Amino acid sequence: MSLCEAYQDLKYLLNRGYRKKVALKFVADHHRLTIEERHLLARCVFPDPWIEEVRRKLLKPGELAGRVLAIDGFNVLITLESIVEGKAILCEDGLVRDLKYQGRYRLNENTEKLLTEITGALGELGVAKAVFFYGKNVPKSGIVKALTEEALKKSGLPGEVHLVKSPDFELKGFEAVATADVGIISKVGHVFDLPGYVAGLSQKTIEPFFEVIQ
Repeated sequence: MSLCEAYQDLKYLLNRGYRKKVALKFVADHHRLTIEERHLLARCVFPDPWIEEVRRKLLKPGELAGRVLAIDGFNVLITLESIVEGKAILCEDGLVRDLKYQGRYRLNENTEKLLTEITGALGELGVAKAVFFYGKNVPKSGIVKALTEEALKKSGLPGEVHLVKSPDFELKGFEAVATADVGIISKVGHVFDLPGYVAGLSQKTIEPFFEVIQ
């Protein structure tokens, strides 16, 4: 059986209110999906009401001017790195997500460059202020904070950088957030696909989910 058929079965169950974890296990076991295929469906497939909700909340680039944008720092960095590595995908709800099995962010030689691209893009979008949140328990998060502050300074973009115990909790208090985290998106008024936008500026290709499952 094809991955497309597995998608259709999962979609059917999600649209009828089945919990995603339960529905995915049932479908994946039935179709004997690989670990990679299970991960793909977990990251990309959503019930129609969720897709409609994200569509209402998703900000276009022209709608960022004058806004305060809160940024899920490590989520954005991991996604951008995944795009560079060809391990990201445009999901069913219109947001780009990584396909890496990576828990915590790991500081690397590309971190500074990506932060420069992020702050530069936010400046071009006319964001009034960028507020970055990083988990303080992530190794070398202090270094990432310092690099972010330096990138903000160089770009001339007003901003703040915070190391916190729970970025998710802090981000839920903002009206507009750059993240692909479902739990955060469900609690905020607007979301912006910052990794997708930055990747577009550098003309990096992101494969859509529906092309992958055909």
